[in-house]
Amino acid sequence: MYSRRVLLASLIACTSLACLSTKAIAANAYPSQPITLVVPFQPGGGTDAVARSFAKAAEKHFPKGMIVLNKSGAGGAVGWKYVLNQKPDGYTLAIVTGEFVTLPLLNLFDRSYKDFTPLVQLNADPTTLVVHNDSAYKTVEDFLAAARQNPDGMNVGTPGTGAVYDVALSAFEVKSGTKVTHVPYPGSGPSLLALLGKQVDAVATSPAEAAEYVRSGKMRLLVVMDDERVPEFKDVPTAKEKGIDVSYGTWRGVAGPKNMPAEAVTMLKQAFEKVAQDPELIKSIRQQNLGYVYADGEAFEQKMKLETEGYSKVLKELDIK
Repeated sequence: MYSRRVLLASLIACTSLACLSTKAIAANAYPSQPITLVVPFQPGGGTDAVARSFAKAAEKHFPKGMIVLNKSGAGGAVGWKYVLNQKPDGYTLAIVTGEFVTLPLLNLFDRSYKDFTPLVQLNADPTTLVVHNDSAYKTVEDFLAAARQNPDGMNVGTPGTGAVYDVALSAFEVKSGTKVTHVPYPGSGPSLLALLGKQVDAVATSPAEAAEYVRSGKMRLLVVMDDERVPEFKDVPTAKEKGIDVSYGTWRGVAGPKNMPAEAVTMLKQAFEKVAQDPELIKSIRQQNLGYVYADGEAFEQKMKLETEGYSKVLKELDIK
């Protein structure tokens, strides 16, 4: 009788251990397939550059790999909606940008950061105004004089209606007493190509995204909308130096949809913390003249909350719609 009881207890114990082992294996299985990182803009811009640098640096932490998928349109909303329409299993994530905040406030995106799980911030860059090197506008004063002389007559490219650079341009107009025509493109890359082809008079973008063209002598920065000058372009004045009180820029990071499995969120945050602080990633971002900034998921979400409050106030004060 004793031996039979011992045998039964042993079988039950083994079965329980097997169940626990199976659960542990299942929990540790994520990710068991490649993770798709959706970029809501076309290739060639700063957002795409950050995404590809991040995906490459993440390879050592994600053996199955990370696939970058560009889905542009509506200032980023198309790509983010695509992510929200996928199963929230942790296998489809998004690169998020400052438009995460501005688009909902302008009623151009019917979701907000609250529908996502912020995972990590990787970058921050100011706004700049860039012209073709052949342009008659050699300084920001030249540009402003022409804009005042011919209201709405100057075409300025932006990465899309409601984009941070688009909003920054609107604020720049209000504060400088000028009026230009905004020409939206599906990202900074396409807008800069339009400027290269002289299809627009100027483009509102970031110094980093225009850097290659500036260094090759094809374009020229006129002004930076930030509190301080950009280290690489120290000869370019800030808007505030010219009496125009504007300081706007974008940021980039990674987020997933709400309701992802808790174990997936934990794993992603832990892994992304290591990826974000990888020297190779930092080097890659800075080599592309993009600003490197690290913040964990909680701090990143708090930043979105504060900027939503700040932009809401600014848009109302400047009557930007």
